[in-house]
Amino acid sequence: MGLFKDKVAVVTGASRGIGRAIVRMLAQEGCQVAFNYHQSDAAAAAFQDELQKVGHKVKASRVDIKDFAEVRAWIEETRNHFGRIDILVNNAGIIVDKALMLMSQEDWDVVLSTNLDGYFHAARACIVTFLKQKSGDIVNISSVSGSMGLPRQVNYSAAKGGVNAFTKALAKEVAAYGVRVNAVAPGYIDTEILSGFNEEQRAKIIESIPLNHLGTPQDVVNCVRFLLSPSAQYITGQVITVDGGLTMR
Repeated sequence: MGLFKDKVAVVTGASRGIGRAIVRMLAQEGCQVAFNYHQSDAAAAAFQDELQKVGHKVKASRVDIKDFAEVRAWIEETRNHFGRIDILVNNAGIIVDKALMLMSQEDWDVVLSTNLDGYFHAARACIVTFLKQKSGDIVNISSVSGSMGLPRQVNYSAAKGGVNAFTKALAKEVAAYGVRVNAVAPGYIDTEILSGFNEEQRAKIIESIPLNHLGTPQDVVNCVRFLLSPSAQYITGQVITVDGGLTMR
């Protein structure tokens, strides 16, 4: 029947990588899913068609997560289309890695506006519905960068550190209404982001991980599934690290 049968989820930034894997999991578990993308029309359409052909109810929409008006309209359209919203997974994000001395204002702004403001936009657009329902689950995809900080990622680390604080503050704010808010902080996950690394760079990364291998999108999906499931109903305000032990060193 599916773990999330008859529930409706919104997933941001889901045409590839971790977001795509999360959408697939939710759909396979019986959830109706709306996801957004920003640029990849063909990839998003193909993914939507792939899931719809096997009977899953999914809807892709091109939405700029940086634009609150667009996000709010998308969430309203989703609620009207599916009749309700039960789950929000904030995943949309970008990386513009540079040393601070070379980082432009634009490099800073686009990462913060996507990776932090975008999470606010989607959560703000959903939260009134969750409060009225007295139920709802939010999972924010963060990063180990938000807790340990990484060189050449001051913009990304600042944004993800903000996501962690956002998660904890909102969890306290809405807990009395039966709404839970948690975050998952992946380490090095083998997605398109690492595709530009050469073998020497990948080997150096793997050497830094106690479990001695990269994570997969499925590793993150497994944690998201747990946090959204009935098994985690007494868990809120937590940032769960999925990093192969990277941050314990």
